Amino acid sequence: MSKTQKFRFRNLYITQLPPYDMVAFKSYKIATIGSHSALQILKGAHDEGFSTVAICKKGSEKVYKSFKVADKIITLKDYKDLLKIQDKLVKENAILIPHASFITYMGFEDVEKLRVPYYGNKKILRWESDRNLERKWLKGAGLKLPKIFNNPKKIDRPVIVKFHGAKGGKGYFIAKHEKDFRKKIKPYKDEKGYVIQEYILGVPLFIHYFYSSLTNELEIMGFDKRYESNVDSLGRISARDQFALEKVDPSYVIVGNIPIVVRESYLPRLMEMGENVVKESKKIAPPGLFGPFCLETVLTPKEEIVVFEISARIVAGTNPYVEGSPYTWIKYNEPMSTGRRIAREIKIAVKQKKLKKVLG
Repeated sequence: MSKTQKFRFRNLYITQLPPYDMVAFKSYKIATIGSHSALQILKGAHDEGFSTVAICKKGSEKVYKSFKVADKIITLKDYKDLLKIQDKLVKENAILIPHASFITYMGFEDVEKLRVPYYGNKKILRWESDRNLERKWLKGAGLKLPKIFNNPKKIDRPVIVKFHGAKGGKGYFIAKHEKDFRKKIKPYKDEKGYVIQEYILGVPLFIHYFYSSLTNELEIMGFDKRYESNVDSLGRISARDQFALEKVDPSYVIVGNIPIVVRESYLPRLMEMGENVVKESKKIAPPGLFGPFCLETVLTPKEEIVVFEISARIVAGTNPYVEGSPYTWIKYNEPMSTGRRIAREIKIAVKQKKLKKVLG
């Protein structure tokens, strides 16, 4: 075999580097907090040849030992203590992969302070975490959004009240009018901020994308819908019997995720939406959004696609696709989870000496 050998990968020609570059690649480790989509991230890293580090809160480490996805486990009393072990992670040559629990437990302010190499653009987290900034971003991308009520007195239709940050649906509630809103908001007086959003009737659809900062290509990785408690269980009760539960308010705590295959005629519109989001992100937070992200939408009976949220990192809706979705199988013809796609992007960046392009 010659010193360098070219092979084709996703329409991109990459040079297979000599052994000493492989040693450099093998020296990197993929690390993440043990929660949310860590199993998928760590397995995907293993599939691409990386060693892995799981950063766990005491008591949760047994999961990662059991599934054998972590080569090393670091246990903390609190995830905020991650800031105290930065030197250790740097010494391990670790690259941190963010997910929703990562952002929730640490907060975007602390994430921005991290000295450990981090996959993604930290600047975009502020736009994701604040629903007002998030709306400005999505509106700038030309997407259709639900109406927002800045004053509870103006509520004239069913609304859903959401709190800032990635909370997995916890605390969300439906209100029919101002009086209903005032009553239901009382238990949440300590929350820093919320948004009163028009409730859109239709089919929820969560779109999983991946944007490569190396090739400038957008990929659709798959779709899902959430299984939420107790709203989904209430939906199984007949209208007649629901009267017996009139004092039970629906809640939207996410329990799991259900895979979806979308009608193919929707795909061109969905790809254009993702491309517009990335394009706008480059204006608001250079170098923009890259890696995995998700648009959370509702498809109405009029075939409108209404976007109500964006997640600017991997989402748990990709977890059913550890062996790949129908879409990644068509594109790659091999198992390709979002976690593995992240690892492959880092691997290519190391080989091409472009690691800085994928670190924020």
